[in-house]
Amino acid sequence: MTIFFCGDVHGDFQHVVDAVKRHRPAGVVLLGDLQARQPLEIELADILHQTEVWFIHGNHDTDSDPDYDNLFGSSLADRNLHGRVVDVAGVKIAGLGGVLRGQIWMPPAHANYSSADEFIRRSEKGNRWRGGLVRKHHSSIFPEDFLKLRGQRADVLVTHEAPSFHAHGFGVIADLACDLGAGKSFHGHHHEQFDYRNQSQARGVDAFGVGFREIMDLRGRVLVNEEFDGVLDPDASADADTLRYQTVIN
Repeated sequence: MTIFFCGDVHGDFQHVVDAVKRHRPAGVVLLGDLQARQPLEIELADILHQTEVWFIHGNHDTDSDPDYDNLFGSSLADRNLHGRVVDVAGVKIAGLGGVLRGQIWMPPAHANYSSADEFIRRSEKGNRWRGGLVRKHHSSIFPEDFLKLRGQRADVLVTHEAPSFHAHGFGVIADLACDLGAGKSFHGHHHEQFDYRNQSQARGVDAFGVGFREIMDLRGRVLVNEEFDGVLDPDASADADTLRYQTVIN
C-alpha cells in the first residue's frame, strides 16, 4: 500500500481516477491547482470508496468563484490538509496550501500582514469578497499558516510552493520541513518533475517536485507522467512588484 502525490491537475482528474483503480493506493494527496469543474466529490466519485482523498489548494483555485466553490464548498472541503497534520494510512502528512504573494508576505522580507483576520481588519469594506477576505487571498500564505504547523511533527510535508531547493523556491518552506522532522516533501506549482535529493538530503529531507498531471508515490517514483506542457507565462495572480516567471497552464 502506498500514497499517491498528484501534481497540478487543472480540471482533469481522469488520470487520477484511472491510477487509483489500477494501483489501489491507500491514500491520494492532490498538490493544488485542482480547478475542479464540478464539486470535488463529483469529480472523484468513482474512487472515494477505494482510497482516502486529501488535498491542498493552489493559487489557481481562487481564480474564479466556481474554482473556489467547487473546492472549498465541496463536501470534501474538510480534506484540506492546509495548516494541519493528518494521519493518512499511517503516515503523518503536514500541508501548506497556496502561494506567497508580495502584498501579504514575500520572505525573507517582513510580512505586511500576519494573518487573514488582520488583512480584513485593515482593508476597506469595498475590498472584500462575500463580506470577508478577498477571494484571491484565500490562496495566499500568511505567517499564521506556518505558526499552525510549528511545533508539530510529520513524516511528510506537502506544499504548493516549492522549497528553496528550486530556483524559485523559498527557504521558509525548506525550514518548515526540517522543523516538522519530515523525511520527505512534495510540491506542485511549477509543472515540472524535480528530484532534489542531492541537495535536500544534507538537511535530512528527500524532496521532490511533482510535475503537471504527474503522480508520484511515497518513494518518489513516477507512476503517471503527462508530457510537460511547456507554457511559460508570468503568474497572473502574483503582484506586479513580485512577479516571478513560472510554468502555468492556460
